[in-house]
Amino acid sequence: MSNGIIAILLYFSFSIMSLFSTTLLDWYDKNKRDLPWRQTTDPYKIWLSEIILQQTRVVQGSAYYERFLCRFPSLQSLAEASEDEVLKYWQGLGYYSRARNLLIAARSMNGVFPTTYDQVRSLKGVGDYTAAAICSFAYRMPHAVVDGNVYRVLARYFDIEVPIDSTLGKRTFKAMAEEMLDTSRPDIYNQAIMDFGALQCVPQNPDCNNCPFRDNCMAHKKNTVSSLPFKQNKTKVRERFFNYFFISNNDYFYIHKRDDNDIWKGMYQLPLIETSLQLSTAALIEMPVYLQWKDKFEGSDLIVCQYGMKHILSHQILYINLYELSIKGEMPIFDNYIKIHKDEIDRYALPRPIEVFIEKKLHRLG
Repeated sequence: MSNGIIAILLYFSFSIMSLFSTTLLDWYDKNKRDLPWRQTTDPYKIWLSEIILQQTRVVQGSAYYERFLCRFPSLQSLAEASEDEVLKYWQGLGYYSRARNLLIAARSMNGVFPTTYDQVRSLKGVGDYTAAAICSFAYRMPHAVVDGNVYRVLARYFDIEVPIDSTLGKRTFKAMAEEMLDTSRPDIYNQAIMDFGALQCVPQNPDCNNCPFRDNCMAHKKNTVSSLPFKQNKTKVRERFFNYFFISNNDYFYIHKRDDNDIWKGMYQLPLIETSLQLSTAALIEMPVYLQWKDKFEGSDLIVCQYGMKHILSHQILYINLYELSIKGEMPIFDNYIKIHKDEIDRYALPRPIEVFIEKKLHRLG
């Protein structure tokens, strides 16, 4: 353990921890959010909520949690489901690897949720934070959660400039969180510090004048609130250009399943030509892939781009254009694509941009 961490922990040896916990829990008693997963100690339901909330805001996640739980009310019902159905119920939440990991983990448990931290931590898709959350909320085990909210609260309260995305930073904040944890009521304390970060000590323009920690917050005293917590690396964002084609004849059109180890794996999409830059329609229809399609669908009519959008993911920006290709005559066998009727689309999990386009298209078709 570094001298910096030791110094911080020695600083905790006075009455700071007790004062912090008392103040925090008093704030939480007056301001806590009424969330559905806080009404249970069922580890399955808590696990589901935590996986949803890994990359989804509470407001959006609540509705999906209720919908998912209605269809898969137990660990066993989830374990027996197909990947296609799980992805369908996850549709709209994004970060679909979470849903695939959820299913893999459910199938590995043989109908019984693990009861120790190490066992929970070993589940597919479960990291230190999620394991701590499940064990503290379901079993009241003394494990501190460390998420973005906790990083922010502790960094500001103690004015810690150690980068949270460094090895030292992760060790430092983990040790700090464990030391500060109220072990007599770890479930309530963990919920309280996360709510405090989400509602009071927010990333931008926090209301420091009405904060219960105002007189003891080191960052407030030093005027460093806006710069904390500190990150040393910025995520590189990749730009991609997706050109989708709605290839149809009357009420039938083609889709296929994404099987590559890429975004939206396991979901269904329209025929796609991905390019390295944004192309005009004239340039796109001169590409070899499109010319092969044109030969296969001889006599078809291309309708110029009907729908374009910018879709932002965590590390990627997708520029999406959708075209329509109307086929005359029979729809031939087309590579690894399947032909479906418009009334069958609800059976398939679709990326949100494709879902929106198809909904609009089918609405126009009646």
